[in-house]
Amino acid sequence: MTSAARPAPLWQPDADRIAAAHVTRFQAWAADRYGAPADGGYAALHEWSVTELETFWTAVADWFDVRFSTPYERVLGDRAMPGAEWFPGATLNYAEHALRTAEDPAHAGEPALLHVDETQEPTPLSWAELRRQVGSLAAELRAVGVRPGDRVSGYLPNIPQAVVAFLASAAVGAVWTSCAPDFGARSVLDRFQQIEPVVLFTVDGYRYGGKEHDRTGTVAELRAELPTLRAVVHIPLLGTPAPDGALDWSALTSADTEPVFEQVPFAHPLWVLYSSGTTGLPKAIVQSQGGILLEHFKQIGLHCDLGPGDRFFWYTSTGWMMWNFLVSGLLTGTTVVLYDGSPGYPDTGAQWGVAERTGATLFGTSAAYVMACRKADVHPARDHDLSKIACVATTGSPLPPDGFRWLHDEVADDLWIASVSGGTDVCTCFAGAVPTLPVHIGELQAACLGTDLRAWDPHGEPVTDEVGELVVTNPMPSMPVKFWNDPDGSRYHDSYFDMYPGVWRHGDWITLTDRGSVVIHGRSDSTLNRQGVRMGSADIYEAVERLPEIRESLVIGLEEPDGGYWMPLFVHLAEGAVLDDPLRARIKATIRQELSPRHVPDTVIEVPAVPHTLTGKRIEVPVKRLLQGTELAKAVNPGSVDNLELLHFYESLARERRANRS
Repeated sequence: MTSAARPAPLWQPDADRIAAAHVTRFQAWAADRYGAPADGGYAALHEWSVTELETFWTAVADWFDVRFSTPYERVLGDRAMPGAEWFPGATLNYAEHALRTAEDPAHAGEPALLHVDETQEPTPLSWAELRRQVGSLAAELRAVGVRPGDRVSGYLPNIPQAVVAFLASAAVGAVWTSCAPDFGARSVLDRFQQIEPVVLFTVDGYRYGGKEHDRTGTVAELRAELPTLRAVVHIPLLGTPAPDGALDWSALTSADTEPVFEQVPFAHPLWVLYSSGTTGLPKAIVQSQGGILLEHFKQIGLHCDLGPGDRFFWYTSTGWMMWNFLVSGLLTGTTVVLYDGSPGYPDTGAQWGVAERTGATLFGTSAAYVMACRKADVHPARDHDLSKIACVATTGSPLPPDGFRWLHDEVADDLWIASVSGGTDVCTCFAGAVPTLPVHIGELQAACLGTDLRAWDPHGEPVTDEVGELVVTNPMPSMPVKFWNDPDGSRYHDSYFDMYPGVWRHGDWITLTDRGSVVIHGRSDSTLNRQGVRMGSADIYEAVERLPEIRESLVIGLEEPDGGYWMPLFVHLAEGAVLDDPLRARIKATIRQELSPRHVPDTVIEVPAVPHTLTGKRIEVPVKRLLQGTELAKAVNPGSVDNLELLHFYESLARERRANRS
C-alpha cells in the first residue's frame, strides 16, 4: 500500500505530548549515556533495544535507579532460550523498590493505593502506611518460620490487604501466589497443591453484584487439603470472627516495624502465575524478582508513561496476571486503584464511574467490556467527568475496530487508545502502548522495547503484512525461570520451544505491518484454516458480534477424518432474539462480505451461553476436542471452566454427529 493510500490514524500525539513522554526523555538520555539513536523516534529506539539487548537493559536499570545490593557480573550470562541467565551475581529486592516512594517525605502521606468497592467510594492507603503494614507483616511472616523460597498464598479479592500480603512475602524472599475468591475449592487446590504453600491468607467472603458471598466453607476445605500450611491468616471482609487456629489480620499488621528486605539473587522466584489450565493441571509459571522488576519498570514507566502524580486503574482480579502488573505501578511512584466488585454493577457503565471517582489517568479494562458498553448504549463522557484519563488500554482479547471507534467517539476524540497483548507466561506485553506513536484502528501500536517480536511462517521465515506465528527471537527478563514441579524443564520447553528450537512461540497469529504496528488474530492452536486460508477466531467474533441479536459467539474449525473441514458457529443470543432463517442468513452474509467467503460457517447453532476459563477467555480448543470425540474428562480440566454444564451441550452434539455419520 502506498503512503498516499494509507488510512489516516485515529489518533496522533501532538508535539508537546511526545516531548513530555517518559520514553522520549529516556531515548535522549540513553543516546547520551549508552549510544542509543538520538534520531528516528520510537522505531529506531526499538531496533536498538533488540540488537543491543544487554546495553538496553543496562540503561533501563540505570534510568530507573535499580538498587543492586551486590553488583552484576554481566547482563546476560547465557542468552539461550529456554534458560537465559540475567544479571548473574546481582542481588536485590522487588518490594524495596515498590515501597521506595514512601522514603520521600514529600510523598509519604500521599495515597499509594485507592481502594474502591461497589459503593464507588475511594478509600486511600498512604505510602507511609503501606510501608508500615508491610514491615509489620513481614516480621510476623518471619516469626512463623517463613524463609526465602517458601510459598505464601492468597485466596483474596482485589483489596489493599492482598497488596500488603504480596509485598510482605516479597520482602521476606518468599514466593507469592494468589487466586480470586470466586474460584471454587477444586480450582484453587489444582493450583496451590502444586506449590505447597506454608501460609494462606484468606477472606471470609466477598461482595459482588450487590450480594455477599460466604467463603468460610471453601476456606475450611482449603485448609484441610493443604497439609504444608503453618499459618492461616483471616481477613474479616464480611465481619466474621477468625476460625479456630487462624491468625487475625489486624494483629499481624499493627506494629510499627521497619521493613527488612531480603536481598535475593536476580533470578530468585517472586511469584507463581497459572495458565488457564483448560486441558490439564494449570501450568505453575515461575517469574523472578529481578526479571519482573526490570520488565515492569520498562513497561509501566516507558510504555504506559506512568509516574508520580498518575493514577493507574485496571479492572482485574487476583486470579489474573493483570493484578500483578497493576500492583507494579507502585514501582514508578504511581497511585494504584484497586476495584473490588462486579465490572457491570450497578449498571454496565460502572467502571467509568470508578475511573471518574478515582481520577484515573490510565484506565485499563478488557476488550469485552468496551464492546459490552457499546452494545448497551453507554455514554461515558456524557455521564462522567473523564478529563483526567490520558489513556484507555484494553487486553484479554483483541479490541475490534468498532471498539476503537466507540472509545474515540464516546470518551474523547483526543484519546490515546492502547490495545495491548502479551501473556501470563511473561506477565507483560509483547506489543501495545507507545505514547509517542499514532493509533490506527484495529492495530496495536508497536512491539515493546526489548521484545524481539516477529511473525514467522511455518518454515521459520519472517513475514511482513502477512499472518504468521507470534515468536520472540531473543530472551526477555520476565520469561519464566521455570515451571514448578518440572525438574527436567520438559514441560516448559514443550510449551514454547517445540516448534522453533531456541525461539519462543507464543501460540498467537499476528500480522506485523510494514509501519511496525501489530494485528492480533487469535490463538494459532484454534485458528481457522479453510482451503489453506488462515483466519483468527477474533476476526469472526468482531464481525458477528456487531449484530445486535448476538450477545457472544464461538467458532470452531474441525479437520474431519475424511479430509473435510467442518466449521460451526455457536451463538449466544441477546434477550428476545430468535435464531431464525433470516438471522442465520444475515450472520453468514456479514462474514462473507466483511471477512471471507471461505470462512462462512457451515452451520449456525444457538447455545445457552459461551463457556469461558475462570479468567474470562473463550474456551475454543477444549470445545474443538469435544467435537472431535474426546471425552469431557480428557478434553478439559473441570476446575478451569466458569460453567462446566455448558460443555455438556458440545459433548452431546459430538455424539449426535457421530451417530448420524455411522
